[in-house]
This record gives sequence, structure tokens and C-alpha cells, in this order.
Amino acid sequence: MFPRKKDPFFEYFVLVVDNMILASKVFREELNNLEDAEKFAIQMKSIESQGDQYTHAVIKELNNTFITPLDREDILGLTIKLDDVLDLLEACAWSFDLFNVIEVDDFMKLFARNIEMCTQEISLAINCLVDKKLKEMPIHTHKINDLENVADDLLRDSLKTLFSSCTDQIEIIKRKEIYYMMEEVSDACEDVADILEGIIMRNS
Repeated sequence: MFPRKKDPFFEYFVLVVDNMILASKVFREELNNLEDAEKFAIQMKSIESQGDQYTHAVIKELNNTFITPLDREDILGLTIKLDDVLDLLEACAWSFDLFNVIEVDDFMKLFARNIEMCTQEISLAINCLVDKKLKEMPIHTHKINDLENVADDLLRDSLKTLFSSCTDQIEIIKRKEIYYMMEEVSDACEDVADILEGIIMRNS
């Protein structure tokens, strides 16, 4: 028996989430010891550019393929939502350079860890999809939802602390914007989970 050829869409999804995990890992590690915000942003841009290449490859494959393993709308929707996560991570990285913020506080580090955990769960869910283990996927999509709730709590706590402890209005504006952007990354991860849950329903 010849081994069954892997589906190109699933292969690309694995590449996409591996790149996403790299991005979230670099993001967290750099924020733990941020010295050069511009260098950090350029590093994240490089990873995001690789993600763009995968996204374009999936769309090209979609245009050239008649029979797909999932609904075409699901493949396109999942591809776009995965790309959104990387785009927002890169935007967050550039915000540190734009606002000239190199003193990273504990809330930012907690946000970064939350994002990394979200991407890890996305990777596990995608691998379940690739292995056609749809019944195991909700374990990970539900975990992403839980982590997004944690990010919501982090946003409230970070803003409350910022407004009560910082008197520099410019600094408040800078950090408030960064907090909101980091929470938005977790929101984007939850959007991926929503797409995956739709796929589960339509293919179970």
C-alpha cells in the first residue's frame, strides 16, 4: 500500500500554526527583556511576512482546487482569521517602537503569556483537525475561550492599575493603547476558535 498523500490545505494549516507559535514565543521572550523596540518589531515583521506567504499559498491552492477537504468558506475563513492573529501580534510589536516603550510592566508580560497559550491551543486544535479527530477539538477551542476571558480580566485590571498609579497623561495613553492591542490578539484567537467550532458542527 502506498502512503496516502497529505492534503495540501492541512499541510499549510500546520505550517501556519507552527509559524504562529514561533511568533508568540518570540513576542513573549522579547517582552521579558526588551532592549531595542525597533529590532523587536522588525523581527516580528519577518515572522508575519512568512505567515503572509502561507496565506497567499492557501488562497492560490483554493482557487486551483475543485474538491477540498472542508467547505471552501471554512478554509478561507480559517486562513484569514489565523492571519489576523499574526497581523495583530506584529502591530503590537510596532506599538512598542512607535510609543517608545521599553519598560515592560507585569500586565504586558501576562498578556504575552496568555497569547502564547492561546496559540498553543490553536495549534493543538488544528492538529486534531488534520488528524480528523474532531471530537477532541472542543477541548482546545473551549480552552481558548477561557483564555480570552482571562485576557478580558487582565485588561480591566491593567487599566484600573494604570489609572490609579500613573499621573503622566502621555504614558497613560501609550500603555492603555498597548493593553487594548494585546487583548485584541486574544480576541482574534477566540475568532479562530469560533471558526473551528463551526467546522466541527458541519463535519461531525
